[in-house]
Amino acid sequence: MREAELRELVAQVKAGELSRRTFIGKMVALGLSAPIGAQILNASGIASELPKSDYKPTKPGGGGRLKGLLWQGPTLLNPHFAVGTKDQIGSRVFYEPLAQWDPDGNLFPILAAEIPSVANGGVAADGRSVIWKLKQGVKWHDGEPFTADDCVFNWEYARNPDTAAVTIGDYRDITVEKIESHAIRITFAKPTPFWARAFVSDFGMVIPKHVFEGYLGSKSREAPNNLIPIGTGPYKFVEFVPADLVRGEINPNYYLENRPYFDSIELKGGGDAVSAARAVLQTGEFDYAWNLQVEDEILRKFEENGKGRVVNQWGVNIEIIALNFSDPWTEVDGERSSPKTQHPIFSDRAVRDALNLLVDRGSIAKFIYGRTGSATANWLNAPEKVTSKTTSWEISIEKANQILDSAGWAKSPDGVRTKNGKKLKFLFQTSINAPRQKTQAIVKQACQKAGIELELKSVPASVFFSSDVANPDTYTHFYADLQMWTPVTGAPPDPEQMMEQFTSWELTSKANRWQGRNVRRWRNDDYDRMYRAAQSELDPVKRAALFIEMNNLIIKERVVIPVVWRADVVGLSTSIRAILTPWDSPFWQLHDWYREA
Repeated sequence: MREAELRELVAQVKAGELSRRTFIGKMVALGLSAPIGAQILNASGIASELPKSDYKPTKPGGGGRLKGLLWQGPTLLNPHFAVGTKDQIGSRVFYEPLAQWDPDGNLFPILAAEIPSVANGGVAADGRSVIWKLKQGVKWHDGEPFTADDCVFNWEYARNPDTAAVTIGDYRDITVEKIESHAIRITFAKPTPFWARAFVSDFGMVIPKHVFEGYLGSKSREAPNNLIPIGTGPYKFVEFVPADLVRGEINPNYYLENRPYFDSIELKGGGDAVSAARAVLQTGEFDYAWNLQVEDEILRKFEENGKGRVVNQWGVNIEIIALNFSDPWTEVDGERSSPKTQHPIFSDRAVRDALNLLVDRGSIAKFIYGRTGSATANWLNAPEKVTSKTTSWEISIEKANQILDSAGWAKSPDGVRTKNGKKLKFLFQTSINAPRQKTQAIVKQACQKAGIELELKSVPASVFFSSDVANPDTYTHFYADLQMWTPVTGAPPDPEQMMEQFTSWELTSKANRWQGRNVRRWRNDDYDRMYRAAQSELDPVKRAALFIEMNNLIIKERVVIPVVWRADVVGLSTSIRAILTPWDSPFWQLHDWYREA
């Protein structure tokens, strides 16, 4: 869709000829997220409405214990080191951001007193600064007041390279200053349309200055409170056993009236997705289960018992097979998969094109994911079952063979293709999870018919998604040729964060303790240029067009092979009432959760 066509759609919404929801649906059909659709309308002066809570309890407490299952249990509780969603969810029980994203992609205030805008003077017209006003009367769990000083400290903490925070990308290029006891100003080096990045959502959770100020930079990993959170959230810390248990109790000084409802919360780790689904949907032992990447046929059988229900949230979760653009088998300065190296075979475009034709997305979606996944050829997907109109996928072993033949990859007597002494033999790894192992088997079978040999490796999820920088089997180390996982869960609020995963400055390496988000080690000057342009493009329509072009480049170059657009699948007890959003943490409104008889 061209810029003129986008502007025409905005005009139709203004004139009342097109609904806001329909407009956003058209944006996601182009591979954009709901938040950027909302941003286009908001920038055009079309106001949005925040969701109204149906919270019914009239006093805090009295709800007993809320029991949840994170079968990949958190390994730490400092949001600045949360490389995996499990750690972000565990941290979100105790810590809060200034704002978060509602189901329609609109900003919702938490520790902020209001959402900044041009109208209220919070957002500068030139896009170079934003003022956040903070709620007053908020206290940390130890009784100390929450102030602007805490926000300034989080900026200093995260932007320090020696801290090696996963959040560094949100704070590195900004300046944060205290302008009042409960107000901060963020200044950007250039016009910044996506100003709602720092201090927002999972990467924006705020930690207390008075607890962590002695652990800046290289001392950051030594802080005892990386495992003992002191936050502002609805629950106070009680106990943490890494990868096994998180326990909290009601915060009696929580700043929201009549909240929270539950007296305590317990998140149990371990097990697998199937056992977690069974414990909520079939037996009713638990109230909540996260990330149910389980065959849909099994989920339906569990639901028949009536104890729980499956909730699908369609955000940006995308199951992909990533190609390693660095060499995992060569060491440079003691580092494998170094960005200084180039993969000896994937540098051949023909091999990447062939692999793209050997992934039977349709069968994987139909027979494994069912209602929880949709076949896609797109990186950016959103809440309607559509893919970008500029991308497509197909399964064709015949075409894959033709491409490899033409590129000079000849089949050896053992059936594996060779060229210049190199064999098409790859290590394909993922986490242990039944749908993923079945997907691996489907891909391996197709590859065999094209003369490509895949060695399959399955790593325990607790290891694969570990935040331990010394663990060589994490997905961020990527010591394999191919790797399958979902690189984003919950959802980034704007394509900018999701697309940053492909920029050259986010290359994952030993130098940044494997905290960089470009796990694939791919770099492209044109992509970097478009990303930089999108970062400072204030016209939301032009910015949207840039993201579409960036998405197409990723797919065209086969940087990743999208498999299925995954719903964020959770299990909820039939008695639990909770507002969920595909654009943020499942616990984004944990303070509003309650049980209804």
